[in-house]
Formats: sequence, structure tokens, C-alpha cells
Amino acid sequence: MELIEVAGRKTAREFLEVPRVIYRDDTHWVCPLDNMIEVKFDKSRNSYLKNGESARWILKSDNGRLTGRIAAFYNRDKAARYKIPVGGIGFFECIDDREAAFRLFDAALSWLKSKGMQAMDGPVNPGENDTFWGLLTEGFTAP
Repeated sequence: MELIEVAGRKTAREFLEVPRVIYRDDTHWVCPLDNMIEVKFDKSRNSYLKNGESARWILKSDNGRLTGRIAAFYNRDKAARYKIPVGGIGFFECIDDREAAFRLFDAALSWLKSKGMQAMDGPVNPGENDTFWGLLTEGFTAP
């Protein structure tokens, strides 16, 4: 497996592509608009990141197939409100593979620690909590 930090147009495009690969056979899955996701990582359009940072990773199999993604982020003001500074993770998508999932979570945790965060919360996403928050665990029905 190869873990790649999103650092340019190609990897940003692959970050958006991961769920399309994973859910391509799921007739109930509806792909969110790319620009709705990308705005979450744009400091000029997401006020949450004006006093914070974000990072994203994609995971590829040994044969180069997209197998997962994750994002990590924090806001200094929000983190300072708590006794223990907390960063967030979100946009997690992964094939059904424990090693792959842990590789993504470990990358996010390590990055957050390097930024002074002592805890990790998720699934959340940077910005207002009206989009891309939560986790569906049951009730998979047609949209």
C-alpha cells in the first residue's frame, strides 16, 4: 500500500475519485459535487481554516488502485477552548480492509499530533456542521 499526501491537482483529483471507485456498484450512493468538497479545504473560502490547517491523504493498493482517503484538520481557536486540544478527521472512505483503514487513521493522528493536537474527533469536517458530518450505520435506502 502507498499512502500519498494530497499536494497538487493530480492527488486532489484522486482524493475526489476515491468514493467513486469504492461505491461504483452501490446503486444507493449519490456522489457529492466536487466543488462542495474542495471548498472545505480552501482557506480563502472556509473560515474554519483561517486560523488552522488541513491535510489530506489517499491510499493506493500495490497495483495503484485507489483504496481509501482521509482528511485531518484543526482550528487553533477551537482547539484552545478545551483542556486537551482536539483536531478533527473526516472524508474517510476505505475499502473493507483493516490494515488500510488503520494506515489512514494513523496518518491523520500523526499529523494532528505534529500540530500540537492531543486528541482526534471524527467523523467531522472543517467548517460549519451542516455538511459532510456524521456516519451512516443503518438505513441504507434509495435516495
